[in-house]
Amino acid sequence: MAAAAAGPPVLLGLRDVAVVGPCRDGGQPPGWATNKLGGRADALPSVRPGCPRCGACGAALAHLVQVYCPLGESPFHRLANVFACAGSGCWGRPQSWKVLRSQSLEARGREARGCDLKPAGQKEECNFSAKDWCAEADDWGGCGGAESSICALQMLGLNAGMSSSASGEAQCVSQLQELRLSEAADVSGPLNTDLLLREEMVMATSAPVFHSYYISVVDEADYAGFLDTDHANKLLKDYQQREGVDLEHLLSESFAGKDNNEKYEKSEVRSGDHTFHKFMKRISVCPEQILRYSWGGQPLFITCPPANFDNSIPACSNCGSNRIFEFQLMPALVSMLQGDADLSVEFGTVIVYTCERSCWPANQQTPLEEFIFVQEDPDQKLFK
Repeated sequence: MAAAAAGPPVLLGLRDVAVVGPCRDGGQPPGWATNKLGGRADALPSVRPGCPRCGACGAALAHLVQVYCPLGESPFHRLANVFACAGSGCWGRPQSWKVLRSQSLEARGREARGCDLKPAGQKEECNFSAKDWCAEADDWGGCGGAESSICALQMLGLNAGMSSSASGEAQCVSQLQELRLSEAADVSGPLNTDLLLREEMVMATSAPVFHSYYISVVDEADYAGFLDTDHANKLLKDYQQREGVDLEHLLSESFAGKDNNEKYEKSEVRSGDHTFHKFMKRISVCPEQILRYSWGGQPLFITCPPANFDNSIPACSNCGSNRIFEFQLMPALVSMLQGDADLSVEFGTVIVYTCERSCWPANQQTPLEEFIFVQEDPDQKLFK
């Protein structure tokens, strides 16, 4: 592969072992200190869990990915959670996706084993590997599925003896809904924190849940020199057959490479096909990647973004600072999002931009929403 222009390192997230086991103590890392796909979003200390709803249909959003991503020497724990609507009519709609950032000033100990996701500019080198990241993963405790609902009730001091089963989760929802109705009946007083928390728990337990897996992390640079052209060519041929793209022209233009910055000559190939081919070439070194992380780096677009896209990224709604690229979800994740019901979410890539200052107001108790940009798969059959 032609060497990429110098810039922040790129870390790749890969699906690892399934998240299993009920909540338990015993010195294990807390759930929020893990990277995972699916399951339910974990909450940092002193921060209520985010339980967003779809801006299009109003349904509770499903949790897709959790990224534990403290920055450099910052004293903050830092967590990002991505949510999406599982309704097929909402796929691709900007209002059907949410990314929430949480931070906590609790002293950062050694709860999270392995390595954190490091930002660009940090002096120490990244020494990530799937083995280190997921060391002793089978021993990690966590809340997932019905267990998280039981944990929520225990936090509220309710029915601690409830069984951790599917029927138990249904009882959770029923109890929380009864609490919501009983307290909402008193409209004369202000809506207190307990009621808000209980409402959020109702939303959390009603949201669809994908099977949960840990995410291991590798450095993209470790794959240098292992370009899988056979895999890239197979996918591109499938695309050519459906879209009528001149594959030979694309390959001769791209793989010949005029310099080390992957700059391409102007051609008659449509710009959308050109961007897609560049995307396919880059991910072919590790087709199984489900996440790309590069704080302050550059995203990998699957289709051409709108003109002047960088200028359209909104500033941080809290402090007014610019937002910068942090990570993106990749097409391989689509087939890994599976649930007990007929549950799915489809996309090409999902790009997350966060506050460059990573601001966090004093006494903030709810997650801050960041900016998310969704690009649909130009060929819905390609990555299945």
